[in-house]
Amino acid sequence: MCGIVGYVGGQSALDVVIAGLKRLEYRGYDSAGVAVLADGGLASAKKAGKLVNLEKALVEGPLPSGNTGIGHTRWATHGGPTDANAHPHADNAGRVAVVHNGIIENFAALRAELTGRGHDLLSETDTEVVAHLLAEAFSSCGELAESMRQVCGRLEGAFTLVAVHADEPDVVVGARRNSPLVVGVGDGESFLASDVAAFIAHTRSAIELGQDQVVELRRDGVTVTDFDGAPADVRAYHVDWDASAAEKGGYDYFMLKEIAEQPKAVADTLLGRIDAEGSLTLDEVRIPSRVLRAADKVVVVACGTAFHAGLIAKYAIEHWTRIPCEVELASEFRYRDPILNTRTLVIAISQSGETMDTLMALRHARDQGATVLAICNTNGSTIPRESDAVLYTHAGPEVAVASTKAFLTQLVACYLVALYLGQLRGTKYGDEIRAVIRDLSRISHEVERVLETMEPVRELARSLADKRTVLFLGRHVGHPVALEGALKLKELAYMHAEGFAAGELKHGPIALIEEELPVVIVVPSPRGRSVLHDKIVSNIQEIRARGARTIVIAEEGDEAVVPYADHLIRIPVTPTLLQPLVSTVPLQVFACELATARGNEVDQPRNLAKSVTVE
Repeated sequence: MCGIVGYVGGQSALDVVIAGLKRLEYRGYDSAGVAVLADGGLASAKKAGKLVNLEKALVEGPLPSGNTGIGHTRWATHGGPTDANAHPHADNAGRVAVVHNGIIENFAALRAELTGRGHDLLSETDTEVVAHLLAEAFSSCGELAESMRQVCGRLEGAFTLVAVHADEPDVVVGARRNSPLVVGVGDGESFLASDVAAFIAHTRSAIELGQDQVVELRRDGVTVTDFDGAPADVRAYHVDWDASAAEKGGYDYFMLKEIAEQPKAVADTLLGRIDAEGSLTLDEVRIPSRVLRAADKVVVVACGTAFHAGLIAKYAIEHWTRIPCEVELASEFRYRDPILNTRTLVIAISQSGETMDTLMALRHARDQGATVLAICNTNGSTIPRESDAVLYTHAGPEVAVASTKAFLTQLVACYLVALYLGQLRGTKYGDEIRAVIRDLSRISHEVERVLETMEPVRELARSLADKRTVLFLGRHVGHPVALEGALKLKELAYMHAEGFAAGELKHGPIALIEEELPVVIVVPSPRGRSVLHDKIVSNIQEIRARGARTIVIAEEGDEAVVPYADHLIRIPVTPTLLQPLVSTVPLQVFACELATARGNEVDQPRNLAKSVTVE
């Protein structure tokens, strides 16, 4: 969740670290801090609130210039967002500084042990115990990397740790367990960060750090070991996007930019996965065909927006492959004793590839013998590395906390997996698969068309800024779209919003309908699901008869809804299963504009972080 940056090289460490933190502020923004090694000592500054508070403090009280430093933007776990709880944390002598992402589960016992030995801990955090433990270990061995290995052996939980010591002024040391950390390799300089976006302006050469590894950064290179000190194998890779992709590009918010990037993102997810004959080729899915043919159950595990993508995927997987598909909240999955075996295919969906609940779910699945396929947007992250195969979505960096383009590309990836299974198992003929692929290939253009017609949606959102509640209804694949629309409004506008299956309206939710209540209805195509279409038109009539304000999302040419729509949002005609790729877009725009009208922070909603790396 937190943003971490470390640097050693020839540049001003403070400048590099602050610039990196700006790119990572979406990961945590309750407080921020930096530490620099200079003149034989350690200098630091930290402030509660957003990064701008720290920048102001550094103008008022500049730090000495140095070439080695670390920085942090925090999403609070242990202890509130205060100056004292902000990172970095130091030992009592002020010689070691540590930044941390994750939760150290045995920190209370370690803290009691340290205070018993006379240490004075000044914060409420679990992180501070690491600084004191590192100081003790360093006094014995005199090497920060070895000190880190010793300390990590005592820690329980999920953590990324990055530390510096005044006695080793040209060294930065990092460690990771169940939490993201990536190395950037430059010319005479090295970087550490929780996301490559932090150093992409300096280098696109990166190194994956594996589970339970310690890395030592110097100007001339990096050394990676496991927690026991044995040399570790690492994988170098090249980041395929540049710094400009992580900038706002003239938009007021990253979310607006990322909504606008969706046509390209959808097209990019299809690139290289369709051969010259128009058939599907997923060469990167290196699970043996016999394993996929033998699968008798598919289980999708995911959280939040990715969970909604999984709910839509269920319709496609079962329709195209005839394999039973379950969709599970990753946070609940391993606690309900799921039935898994070697014939189960588990699909783990995560934008960041570091979502802790999803990671723990996939580990449980693999322990039970299941095969795991990851759908992910972040190259080199933990979930792809620990899965049997990965399908990357190629959406590019998504900085806004509320997911938009990642969701659409997750849907495309899910459709590709479903079609691939149908192709392997022979449940879909080749010409049928090619027809769906042609439809998918056109979707990018249809999303572009939707985006060109969104001004009335923005006007509608502004008119509802004073409302307290919005309800969302849908049927078939429109039900998960309704859930996603409600989630976006909760995340961004801080409004009560609920998504329902429209068929459940009379089983309770209709009691919520009252005068002027905004209700968004996602209408299925009258062509593909005519029975459901007629039923949801009846739902709209029931809602309107009770005085609610009906906001209807319906495809072009659907005239049956016109008499009952107070506000009509048109979307292009698409095949039924693919409709979420266009019907979701107005709901993203609606939530973003409503949040703006209410004066909320769009890219960094309160209490939320982009990458949830703790359970």
